[in-house]
Amino acid sequence: MGKRVYLGLGSNLGNKEQIIKKAIDRIGERVGTVAAVSSFYKTEPWGYQSVHTFCNAVIAVETELSPEEVLSAVQIIERELGSKEHRKSDGSYVDRLIDIDLLDYNGLVLDTYALVLPHPYMHKRPFVMEPLAEIAPQWTHPVLGKTATEILAELK
Repeated sequence: MGKRVYLGLGSNLGNKEQIIKKAIDRIGERVGTVAAVSSFYKTEPWGYQSVHTFCNAVIAVETELSPEEVLSAVQIIERELGSKEHRKSDGSYVDRLIDIDLLDYNGLVLDTYALVLPHPYMHKRPFVMEPLAEIAPQWTHPVLGKTATEILAELK
């Protein structure tokens, strides 16, 4: 039985929906079986200013890969789809073609140089919690002990 992984996808440049669909296809080919795909949400940039709105989605994937292998696979997909760095040298965010975040790996709590699970900011981001609550309302944050629905309610 595979592990259930939740990935957040975002794009604010180019044909956003098309890029996210391409990313989901490649995730399905390389990471595992895509078990659920949220609606696509139009959202304002978070953490920086831009005239470009985002398209965001969350997907659930059943995978046999390790957390590090999932991270590596999605980073390769980001590069293939044309994404460059997500931050400037000063640490501020920039517009991007595609951003794929590993949000949760089967409830694992991990804090290494390469990877922090669950995603350290996910519970503060409506653009993550809204699509996650849509496809997995009972998903429970492994550190906070709250469901996606409860976290989303607190953000609103």
